[in-house]
Amino acid sequence: MKAARILRFGPPNVITNDDVPRPQPTAGQLLVRVKAAGVGNWDALIREGKIALQPLPIILGSELSGIVEAIGAQVSGFKPGDEVYGATNEQFSGAYAEYALASARMISHKPKSLNFVEAASAPIVSITAWQMLFEYAQVTAGQTVLILGAAGNVGAYAVQLASQAGLHVVASAGFADLDYVQSLGAEKVVDYKREQTDVSLTGLDVVLDMVGGDAQQRSLQLLKPGGILVSVVSPVPETTQKRYGIRAAYFYVDVTTSRLNRITELFDSGKLVTNVGTVLPLEEARIAHEMLGGAPHNRGKIVLRIAD
Repeated sequence: MKAARILRFGPPNVITNDDVPRPQPTAGQLLVRVKAAGVGNWDALIREGKIALQPLPIILGSELSGIVEAIGAQVSGFKPGDEVYGATNEQFSGAYAEYALASARMISHKPKSLNFVEAASAPIVSITAWQMLFEYAQVTAGQTVLILGAAGNVGAYAVQLASQAGLHVVASAGFADLDYVQSLGAEKVVDYKREQTDVSLTGLDVVLDMVGGDAQQRSLQLLKPGGILVSVVSPVPETTQKRYGIRAAYFYVDVTTSRLNRITELFDSGKLVTNVGTVLPLEEARIAHEMLGGAPHNRGKIVLRIAD
C-alpha cells in the first residue's frame, strides 16, 4: 500500500511516499481503508521530533475517515463495510496511508451529513473544542468566554459550541476573519492586532487559548477571580495562577467513541459545520506540511484525499 512516512525527523522534505505492507488488526483494532486524512499541527510536531511518541519510521497522520476493511478480536459495534471516522491511536500516527490501523475506542460511525473529506477534517479539532468547554472549563449558560484564535480549526468549533450552549462569546481573530467568526455565533469579534487587550472585556468567566505566548499572558488579567483559562498550547505556572487569582488547565485531546458520537449528532442535526480549506492527494503530503509551516493555503482544515 502507499503511505507517506518519515525515516528521519526534520522539515517537510523528510516525508517520503513509500510502498509498505498492509497492516493486520490485532485485539481492539480496526483496519480502515482510508478515504481521507486530516492534517494537523501535531503531525508537524511529530515530523520534527518535538513529540517523541514512537520510534522511526513513522507513517504520519491521526485523523481519518474511511471504510472498515477488517476487525480484530475484542471489537464490537463495527463490521466490515461500515463508514467510520476518528483517530488512529495514542501515538497519533498511521493515517497518511491507503490502509490504517485504528483503535476501536477512538472510532465512530461517520456522520451521514458529511462526505469523507469533511469527516476526516473534524475528529481531533472538534473534540478538542468540546473538551475545552464542557470537560475542563465546565461552562454554564450565561457565562462569558473569550476564544483566542477563533478562526482556526479548533477555535471555529469552539465558537459554534459555545454559542449553542448559551454562552456570551467574544472571539479574537485576524481582520480578514472577523466576519467569518461572527457568522459562527460570536457576539463580539476582536481584531487581535488592533485590540491586543480590550479593558472592556474584564470579568470574563472563561478563556479558551489556541494561541499561547503574549496573547495567553494578556488574557489572564481579563478573567474574573476564580475564572479559568484552558489551553492546548502551553500551561500556566501555578505561581502565575495564584498571582491573578485564576485557574488554568492544559491538556492533550482524548478522542473516544462516546465523544465522537456526540459530535456526530451535532453534525447530523445541522448544529455544527465543517470548514475544509485545502484538499491535496496523498502524494502531496509534503506540500500539506509546508502549508502547516506558513505556505499559502485556504482558511480551514487541510485534508489529504487518499481515495475517491
